[in-house]
Amino acid sequence: MGALLEGLPDPAWLVDGESLTVSAVNRAALRLLGLKPERALGQPPALLCGSLEDEAFWMGASQDPFARIRSDTVLTHSDGQPRWVSRSISPIHTPDGSHYWLVLLHDQTRRRRAEAERETLLAELRATLESTADGILVVDLAGRVRSFNRRFAKLWGLPGGLLHEPGDAGLWLSLQRVMRDGEQYRLRIEALLDAPLMRSSDVLRLADGRVLEQVSLPQMSRGEPIGRVFSFRDLSEKLAAHQRIEELGRSDALTGAPNRRALADRIVQQMAAVDTGDPPPVFALLHLDLDRFKQINDTLGHSYGDRVLREIVERLRGAVGANDTLARLGGDEFALLIDGAQVFEAEAAARHVQQLLAQPFSFDTLSFTVTASCGIALYPGDGGTPDELMASAERAMHWVKEGGRAGFRFHVPRKEVDLLSRMRLDHAMRQALAEGRFRLHYQPQVELGSDRVIGAEALIRWRDPQRGDISPAEFIPLAEESGFVVAIGDWVLREAVAQAAYWLGRGLRMPVAVNVSALQFQQAGFVENVAETLSEAALPASLLELELTEGVLLGDAEEGLKRMRALAGLGVTLSIDDFGTGYSSLAYLKRFPIQRLKIDRSFVQGLPSDPSDVGIANAIVQMGRALGLQVIAEGVETEAQRDFLAQAGCHEFQGYLYAPALPPEEFERRVRPRRHVVDAAVSGWLGLAGG
Repeated sequence: MGALLEGLPDPAWLVDGESLTVSAVNRAALRLLGLKPERALGQPPALLCGSLEDEAFWMGASQDPFARIRSDTVLTHSDGQPRWVSRSISPIHTPDGSHYWLVLLHDQTRRRRAEAERETLLAELRATLESTADGILVVDLAGRVRSFNRRFAKLWGLPGGLLHEPGDAGLWLSLQRVMRDGEQYRLRIEALLDAPLMRSSDVLRLADGRVLEQVSLPQMSRGEPIGRVFSFRDLSEKLAAHQRIEELGRSDALTGAPNRRALADRIVQQMAAVDTGDPPPVFALLHLDLDRFKQINDTLGHSYGDRVLREIVERLRGAVGANDTLARLGGDEFALLIDGAQVFEAEAAARHVQQLLAQPFSFDTLSFTVTASCGIALYPGDGGTPDELMASAERAMHWVKEGGRAGFRFHVPRKEVDLLSRMRLDHAMRQALAEGRFRLHYQPQVELGSDRVIGAEALIRWRDPQRGDISPAEFIPLAEESGFVVAIGDWVLREAVAQAAYWLGRGLRMPVAVNVSALQFQQAGFVENVAETLSEAALPASLLELELTEGVLLGDAEEGLKRMRALAGLGVTLSIDDFGTGYSSLAYLKRFPIQRLKIDRSFVQGLPSDPSDVGIANAIVQMGRALGLQVIAEGVETEAQRDFLAQAGCHEFQGYLYAPALPPEEFERRVRPRRHVVDAAVSGWLGLAGG
């Protein structure tokens, strides 16, 4: 019997029918169980295969010698690991009356583990498919459904994906029904199924407005196509976000109006009509800049300023037609593109804008008026590109600003050579400062009645190697426009203070007056710069006079007062230059620590014959005396002018009548002689006394 068991290919053992113990076992069974023969022989069969089903069988076998069973069960190897087997137990009766049960096993462990691994892989694959943000659909080469995930069903509006089981080809009908063009989609799918190796990427538009991206790749196995995998992604939010970003990139965030970029695109579209064969396009571009808008922000705050800007956009919408464009260029600048407008239409639009803005603004309990300066450029005469046209309109706007604001003006083409000349002059001016080509001349300031020189005004001079002498009237306005006047002003201050210190060291105590531009005065460190310059030169502050333009008095009056008081605290003399030509008021003169007023040369030229100049000069002198200020007149060229000013009570004068602006050495020679005569006389008297 034992030899018979060894001849079996599968694990097996015999159970004695009388004792119900293992009487024989083959080596295959011992290997399966991991046991030695002595551990198996003589043992109850349930010990080798001890499932509940086996225990129940052997209990019944004691009563039924013909009992049999066939099923799957689990064995436990001696290492503690389970072994899955198919097990059959059959009765054997011998001629001598003995009976046994033959237990045959077939090891299913590898198959079961492989199945478990496949199930795990399938579960992981399913979990992966369900975890992806894309909808996945897998079909065979005929287009029949093999698999899909829940995301796919949700994207396409399938009710939980339950309508289509694997093998269903009717899925495509469901997809076509929700497409904007289902027939075109059907043809596209057929083309893909007819070409198993084709790769494709398509954008699908659904009837509900959503946009899906469909990517289709062949499914391969052992190098052969076995189906097709579709992936779907919803692009609707992404496209909406891109569209929103595009809109934000072309519109102003505060007012919602188109921005400069959108305006440029619109101008390009208008200009493009010239290539269509229609009559050449004509249109006008209005560039608006609000006047003194900074005062609203500084006084009322930026929240009120923003409300004003939004209200202005609403008003300007009333000035544009269906084919016109309103844009906010940034800050307090706006533009109107008026389609089909020539001179008269553009002027009418500009006047309409002025009327709209002239209406008072009322916020809470506040009421105020906002004006704008408007420059107008016409296409095609004022520019052949958007940049050129916008630049022309902006230049015209600046001309309005320079002319007094609150109006409009058409662009007047200037020769490019003029603009190029300004660029060259600007470059030469900067080079002149870097290379030390500027010089200071000093014009004597003379006391009326005594003809005593009591001060000197420092005036800048520039001789260029190629251009010759260049008047300050030519380059100073350009320096103010570009902001370079700050650097020039700092240089003048240092040079003038150094010259006054040099004269003082030589016994000549001569106050020096220096012009200060509004932009230079507004620099954050101006007061500190003056103090440092005086300290470095060891010059008493009383020998420095700063001549401020009336523009310094505008803007932030409190900040200006603070700086003037700081300068006065240093001991510096402060004067108002060109008095009467700006916006000065008695309120400013009373509050600010000013010591001198300078009558502008334009009010001196007509003295004493011009009644207007006579009245103005008398008024300035009397006002200055009433406020306790010294009054000096500039541009005095005749004795009649000097005599009139002396009779009017003016304290001092300067001008060609006494001397033009002189180089430092010549100024010193002109001023010193009288002092030398006095010194010589005193020396002679002392010599005579000693003799």
